[in-house]
Amino acid sequence: MGVVHIPWYANGFRHHKLADALAGIAPIALRYGANWYQVHRYRDDLYKFLQVAEFDNKFDFDRYWAGPEFTDFRVICSSWYQVPVLYSWSDLVATGALGSEENGNGTAAAAPAEQGGGVAG
Repeated sequence: MGVVHIPWYANGFRHHKLADALAGIAPIALRYGANWYQVHRYRDDLYKFLQVAEFDNKFDFDRYWAGPEFTDFRVICSSWYQVPVLYSWSDLVATGALGSEENGNGTAAAAPAEQGGGVAG
């Protein structure tokens, strides 16, 4: 399993068009086996975007990246962003989220350890 990061930087006065186009192409990743996707727009630089998606394997991402939808995206939107676009493949080390579980840290409460089964013995 891996997470791909695709940085995008919009050309002058094209950031709104690029934002809309990325919002349209990102969900297509799910058709190619992505578990989830996100598109981030930086608040301090409205021309800077980060597209992120998690795939079970790089082959599925390669199919998405080279597929007809992304090929059409690059043809239609090529003047809207700076090239080259160099994605990076990474391993997810940790993640978390707030949840409704009683312990408040977003994970299920751990079962109590049996006596003698803990680290201290």
